[in-house]
Amino acid sequence: MKRYVSIWFPNLLTDWMAIKNPELKDTTYVFIAPKAGKIMITAVSKKAEMQGILPNTPLADAKALIPDIKTFDDQPGLTEKLLIKIGKWCIRFAPFVAIDAPNGLILNSSGCAHLWGKEENYLNTILQRLQESGYCCRAAFSDTIGTSWAVARYGTSSPIIKVNEQYNALLNLPPAALRLDEVTILKLHKLGLNKIGKFIQMPRSVLRRRFGEAFLLKLGQALGTEEEVIKPLIITPPYQERLPCLEPIRTRSAIEIAIQKLLEMLCFRLANEGMGLRFATLKGYRIDGKTTQIQIGTNQATHQTNHLFKLFELKISTIAPALGIELFTLTANKVEAVNIHQESLWNNKPGLKDKSLAHLLDKLAGKIGAQAIRRYLPDAHHWPERSLRPALSLNEQSESYWQSTNPRPIELLSKPERVQVTAPIPDYPPMNFRYKDELHIIQKADGPERIEREWWMEKGEHRDYYVLEDEKGQRYWVFRSGHYHEDKSTWYLHGFFA
Repeated sequence: MKRYVSIWFPNLLTDWMAIKNPELKDTTYVFIAPKAGKIMITAVSKKAEMQGILPNTPLADAKALIPDIKTFDDQPGLTEKLLIKIGKWCIRFAPFVAIDAPNGLILNSSGCAHLWGKEENYLNTILQRLQESGYCCRAAFSDTIGTSWAVARYGTSSPIIKVNEQYNALLNLPPAALRLDEVTILKLHKLGLNKIGKFIQMPRSVLRRRFGEAFLLKLGQALGTEEEVIKPLIITPPYQERLPCLEPIRTRSAIEIAIQKLLEMLCFRLANEGMGLRFATLKGYRIDGKTTQIQIGTNQATHQTNHLFKLFELKISTIAPALGIELFTLTANKVEAVNIHQESLWNNKPGLKDKSLAHLLDKLAGKIGAQAIRRYLPDAHHWPERSLRPALSLNEQSESYWQSTNPRPIELLSKPERVQVTAPIPDYPPMNFRYKDELHIIQKADGPERIEREWWMEKGEHRDYYVLEDEKGQRYWVFRSGHYHEDKSTWYLHGFFA
């Protein structure tokens, strides 16, 4: 016998916002989105609902009632993401969980309730756990999806419908409980059929002729005479391998053997699926109940066992086995598709696509830390501080190009530093400048190069840049902020050339 649970979240979005911002718990707030030239309310908090604000109401009408009502933009797809997240969490209660848009879930709980003793305990546990997390919800348990849906939203008595009792459970519910369209619901009310019990025994031919085939389908699904199919959420199995030990492991050589075996199993699966590892965690569970772990990362997705083992090998010394490790787990926390680059026959300069370069960077990151290795890409800005950005990966490409018409320093200071400058006449390069109590006599100079401030982002003076070379042959990138003033001109050092 099939049994289904329907969970209804009447205030899903606002509950989620209150969980993120506890200070909103007892305030009046809504979610809004543009629709047909108006700003419409898409979700309301419990307090707003108690004050008469409902979804699909213009924001202007709501502000007429509550002028200080708080608003948040409703992001497209946010509700579905929340339902997917909660649905995956609910798989601990039922093997098949499906989204019931726009604000519910369906659980195929056939054969699950006995694990909690009885159906009352099962349903109460689900509701209690969700409510403790901050979500206001209702649920019902019955033989059909339609009846569970109806009782969860419109039921006034017990939420648990006994086997084959869906007929009696539907009698006193309104027609909207059958998930009908608004036009059909309006027709039923005009005819005085404001309860399902008033038409449930009518001949099917009469109902079909007046309300259509879709009406009979919804009624049959609620009663169990028509089959209803759900599309369950699918959770991708994690990329994880386990290696239990016959005896507790304490030596480095034994740990290396364990890592090698785990990598062989994990990389075999990754290679078969065309995936590669980007970030992995090795955990060792000690016999004293504590856990020790190490982590590695790669610049490119890879499933090469030897390379990954060398990265782990750099960190084996940080593992603290204590009295011994009885279980190892290796988890690929982040995986990506492996890009196989086409090698040319005559060109022997693969550049960033060279696997040996990625392997070298991985080893350096393992020794000195990934934060010490940076790669920058040009960005579409004239202002020097904004003209580059850190790359997210070794393979990332930029749509912009490096500025090549004028020289740029190889080292750019994150914040220009003030210097004292002696300049002969306006718009001439400096004769000398003092930086960190050291006087630099200028031998050669080039400039000025004027760079205007990006006025659409901030206000301020332009900059006139000069490339200066002192008596020691060292070159600097110096600028004057704004136009020349005999007493008010300010100069800054911004970078160093090679």
